[in-house]
Amino acid sequence: MKPPALTGRANVSGFTGGVSRALVRLAMPSIGPQAAPDAALVRSAADWEAAKASGHRSAVVVGTDCADAAAAFDCVVRLNAELDWLAAGDVMAIEPERRRYRVLWRRSSTHNAFLVTERCDHFCLMCSQPPKDIDDGWIIEEIRNCLPLLPPETCTIGFTGGEPFLDWKRFVPLVAEAQERLPSVSIHVLTNGRAFARTEVVEAWSQLRRDRACVGIPIYSAVDAIHDYVVQSRNALDETVLGILRLKDRGNRVEVRVVLHRLTVERLVETCEWLARNMPFLDHVALMGMEDTGFALANHSALWMDPVDYGDVLSRAVIALADARLKVSVYNLPLCVIPATVRPYAIRSISDWKNDHPEMCAPCAERYRCPGFFTTGRTKLSRGIAPLGNAAASQGHPPGRA
Repeated sequence: MKPPALTGRANVSGFTGGVSRALVRLAMPSIGPQAAPDAALVRSAADWEAAKASGHRSAVVVGTDCADAAAAFDCVVRLNAELDWLAAGDVMAIEPERRRYRVLWRRSSTHNAFLVTERCDHFCLMCSQPPKDIDDGWIIEEIRNCLPLLPPETCTIGFTGGEPFLDWKRFVPLVAEAQERLPSVSIHVLTNGRAFARTEVVEAWSQLRRDRACVGIPIYSAVDAIHDYVVQSRNALDETVLGILRLKDRGNRVEVRVVLHRLTVERLVETCEWLARNMPFLDHVALMGMEDTGFALANHSALWMDPVDYGDVLSRAVIALADARLKVSVYNLPLCVIPATVRPYAIRSISDWKNDHPEMCAPCAERYRCPGFFTTGRTKLSRGIAPLGNAAASQGHPPGRA
């Protein structure tokens, strides 16, 4: 299982004037550029001819080599054949001096998310995106320049970090611009929620279209000492809870997330009962299997717990939330390792670019609705992994199809 390469090396020519970063939107070779960043997506000599005929001055070449490329176009980006999945409408950031590319947007995906910053005021023990103390304020401007290149019909955008609200005075207007440019878009932001303990941040966020904006905030335990230890920051739970209360007081949408590992599972039922009793106004609660990458690898021995060993606890936690009429979902856990009572709440939530199934899952009748497995990190498979249902029901087609 290998995720697609969203970043990597590129052979770049034609970018002049000391450009450190440039946005490129891939376009069909036969359709002329609609905006300055458009570049023809070329896979063959026929594509070259179509791109030249339609007026393209820039091209992104995947898996082919044409000697006259530099002469035919002002700017050329050559990529390896492993990026053959790129398609028209995808947006890339090119760094000519470093000869690097980053895929920022895939038009065919429903899991597009922008990394706002790598800085954070938490150091969560299982963080999949370990924070860095760097100056990366340029990222917000890059995202802003990317927005006009997105399809007008875009329905979802995620924003993540790091902690996006560390620079809230620039980030909140960015979200507002996304909502203005993309009238049907729903925004989801992953944040530790502590910034909302400050009235001015809540006031600014509440000016957005609240029905189309939601923040996902982690609470790892009803016990402050446990939550604060998991996030490695003092007074974190107190400020997080205050932030949630202030958000909901203004009618904002809030999702609470609990990542499941040895330190959080021990009091999971208590935490969910506490949420049901004290925050019945939450819009969603997500109980999430741990992504085994980043800090989770360094702290693996302290965190890893086979999901089959906390199945009963997970079942009781889900029931506690559901009985309180809270919307609850279970993320990132394969169906075969959770109790049958929990399976109706399981969601295919792992981003498509890092989601897969091992070969042992091929005969599983539930494979096409199973949340699957992370391809990132060094995934440790549960001893409970086994195909479900009638093996004959899965012949390479989703259930119900011929």
